Amino acid sequence: MSIVIKGGTVVSSHGRRQLDIRINGEKITELGNGLSIADGEEVVDATGCFIFPGLIDGHTHLELNNGMTDTSDDFTTGSIAAVAKGTTTVIDMATPEHGGTLDECLITWNKMAEGKSSADFNYHMSVIEWNENIAKEIPKMVKKGVTTFKMYMAYDNLRTNDAELYEAMKIIKSVGGMLGVHCENGDVINQLQAEYLKAGKTGPENHPLTRPNQLEAEAVNRYLTIAKQANLAVNIVHLSTKEALEVVKHARAEGQEVYVETCPQYLLLDDEAYGLPNFEGAKYVCSPPLRKKADQEALWQGIIDGEVNTISTDHCDFNFKDQKIIGKDDFTKIPGGMPGVESRPELVYTAGVAAGKITPERFVELLSENIAKQFDLYPQKGIIQVDSDADIVIWDPEATGVISAKTQLQHCDYTPFEGFQTKGKARSVYLRGNKVAENGEIISTKQGKFIFRKIT
Repeated sequence: MSIVIKGGTVVSSHGRRQLDIRINGEKITELGNGLSIADGEEVVDATGCFIFPGLIDGHTHLELNNGMTDTSDDFTTGSIAAVAKGTTTVIDMATPEHGGTLDECLITWNKMAEGKSSADFNYHMSVIEWNENIAKEIPKMVKKGVTTFKMYMAYDNLRTNDAELYEAMKIIKSVGGMLGVHCENGDVINQLQAEYLKAGKTGPENHPLTRPNQLEAEAVNRYLTIAKQANLAVNIVHLSTKEALEVVKHARAEGQEVYVETCPQYLLLDDEAYGLPNFEGAKYVCSPPLRKKADQEALWQGIIDGEVNTISTDHCDFNFKDQKIIGKDDFTKIPGGMPGVESRPELVYTAGVAAGKITPERFVELLSENIAKQFDLYPQKGIIQVDSDADIVIWDPEATGVISAKTQLQHCDYTPFEGFQTKGKARSVYLRGNKVAENGEIISTKQGKFIFRKIT
């Protein structure tokens, strides 16, 4: 049965238009004004609403073991939380075992997601060690539809050295892929953490002090220097500081192609949270850590000026009561990460569009269109046009709400955005023509599928 959505305002990065949308099967088949209605067609009235393409989260850890414990969400629960609020596609961080192959990792992640995910999905394949076999596997990953990769400059169990980073860049460049990197100076962080623990400074308030702004900026500069040598366009994941953004601006002024992602936590929260009593600061331990209000302001300005390309979440959640508590006597052992895949659309719309900082067009660009273009999903995803997937969010700009752990769908015992009042929400969500959520409630599950990405 086909569907016609009438009366809404279709939004893309280029503008907004009052258009009717016809969906037939999984695809958008017609756009226009005053589309005729055939017998048996379902008509959906979207008067007063924006029509967004399905939102895309380009950075999630929906199901992960960090070496100590598993995330509280898995693909089943995390994807339900995503879809219910308008995120119809996720790109998860697939992380191999040490000594394992990228292909084994891909098989593992597919087993976790296939038949369980309510959102469409693909992965960034993490490269956590470098050898001849891994180098040979990168082109194979691209042929299997995984075109982007992730590497680390921090975390001893995940990071490679600069020479290995350079060698990986050359291989990724040769197949037309893209690399994203977690940019922090791991060596200096390790030394700072050891010094603080030796001095008896064990609480979560020490987390941001041992990962200061300049250690992100230094790593970003080093990363971009190596990328320039390899002539590779690169992505910086979860950029959090004004200093790192200045490094990016300088590199771009020199002609370098750089993409920047930030996350809602760096736009709306600050490092004062780490000083909360009763170990509550542990809820906010993530890396990079929350920064100062001045960093928030710089990132918002970067969003307004176009220096920030995408907003994703780095969703990686652990329960406070029985998981974050692992680091009660040693802040370096607090499982890092926070829930966010559910709340991103409402938070960014409220703080961005409703607050007058950005337009609905920029919202779509940051949360969907740019992500689709950057990661080889466009125009199948990220835009409402004929022949694109019918991933559609009917967005009520006047709806209000309050974010709360008691009502969230994320399988976590807290939200870092507890009590945030929101304006604007997904009224209806369609995944490839199938209505999967209504007013924040999931109505159809496990519809997600692996979306093969192809470099063009």
